[in-house]
Amino acid sequence: MQKFFSNRKLIIVMIVIIISMGLMAFSVSVRNSEKTPPLVQRFGNDVVGVVDHVVALPANSIKGSFAAVSNLINTYEENGKLKAQLDDLAQTRTRANTLQSENKELKKQLKLDKTLTDYSQLNAAVLTRSPANWQNNLVINKGSLAGVKKNMPVMAGSGLVGRVVEVNGTNSKVELLTTDNQSANRFAAEIITDDGTANGIITGYNQATSQIKMGQLNSDAKIKVGDTVQTSGLGGLTPRGLYIGKVAKVKHDDYGLALSVLIKPAVDLDNFSVVTVIERQLVGD
Repeated sequence: MQKFFSNRKLIIVMIVIIISMGLMAFSVSVRNSEKTPPLVQRFGNDVVGVVDHVVALPANSIKGSFAAVSNLINTYEENGKLKAQLDDLAQTRTRANTLQSENKELKKQLKLDKTLTDYSQLNAAVLTRSPANWQNNLVINKGSLAGVKKNMPVMAGSGLVGRVVEVNGTNSKVELLTTDNQSANRFAAEIITDDGTANGIITGYNQATSQIKMGQLNSDAKIKVGDTVQTSGLGGLTPRGLYIGKVAKVKHDDYGLALSVLIKPAVDLDNFSVVTVIERQLVGD
């Protein structure tokens, strides 16, 4: 009898093992099947999906809130910077208006309608620039009919490039700063230094270094690299303050005085197609 119960237990264990293996095989076949999973499995998947959504919703909300706050802070900082720039611009405009008003009052006291820095502008385009005379002259598409006159200075961008030497009805010839013509009418220029100004004459052009030469300096002011060079207004029809460039090199004599200066021009003298003709206006009452 005891042997029968022992065999019965063995049979039950084997049946359980067989059933377990069957369930495992069925589970694998369902998992590998491309068909729709059973109802129980689908229900379980739906429950898991709902739980994930419920858990993720607050997390996503918190993440979105942090992003919104961050964007708000960035916008606030940018707004502050823009306000500061506007304040600076307003201050600059106010100062410019004040200086303009003071300038008018000084003109009245000096009985001057215009000063050395007053001029009118006329825009023109470069018509021709011959390779054979590339460094010497060019032709622009404005002439006497547009108000161009001989000896008017010519600028390109923010820098001086030459002077009108010949005027026709519809075009004019411009002699460039880079010209090697020894009889050219050179510009009177000044260097703005920390302790005053140094006046001189534009004497030529160093083609190898693309630098303008300035000589005949009549001041013992200490000139250094980086000083601003502009027209002095002492040469006749040229107004003061037309930008030429920056000091690139200074040659001194044995006493430390500047003999000559090389200037880095404000504009690429080999590459411009639009110019501005300048007319000086100086009239006394």
